[in-house]
Amino acid sequence: MNKYFIIYKPFNVLSQFTSQEGKQTLKDHFDVPTDVYPVGRLDYDSEGLLILTNDKKLNHTLLNPTFKHEREYWVQVDGNITEDAIAILKKGVTISVDGKPHRTLPCKASLFKEEPLVPVRNPPIRFRKNIPAPWIKLMLAEGKNRQVRKMTAAVGFPTLRLIRRRIEKVDIEGFNPGDMQVVSEQEIYKLLFGK
Repeated sequence: MNKYFIIYKPFNVLSQFTSQEGKQTLKDHFDVPTDVYPVGRLDYDSEGLLILTNDKKLNHTLLNPTFKHEREYWVQVDGNITEDAIAILKKGVTISVDGKPHRTLPCKASLFKEEPLVPVRNPPIRFRKNIPAPWIKLMLAEGKNRQVRKMTAAVGFPTLRLIRRRIEKVDIEGFNPGDMQVVSEQEIYKLLFGK
């Protein structure tokens, strides 16, 4: 029987269940059946939404780049990001993927007018009184390795904190790091694919 879990992966946790170099894994935070695995991944130093399942069809459909599922990221950047930089992000930037240049697809990008309500991170980002650390929202239809970090660095504003908030209509609003919700096959397919 297929099982589905929506989780908030904490910061500094590997997106896998087997340990590597003594780092924390999903197993340290989530108790799920042994045949369940994450769909895609989030970097060790990123946090937020991950879907866990044993449904191979869902895994394939969600990770296949031809389907272009929208992913929303909330990104805290180093420095007072400009409207020009946001306009460049929207059009697409060239980043390196597997040692080759890759032009990112056009995306939606905007600056949060006020700091969003997000869970406290442990440990917090390094605070520097004289350098602003505003938040931006990025909505991408692709997910290359460390893409968001590479994109903000390409426009001169490195990522300090990165939260994946949503994939299509699967959202972690109200979740805290380590939270998990069990959902049905019908619910997850409706949220992801509208059926």
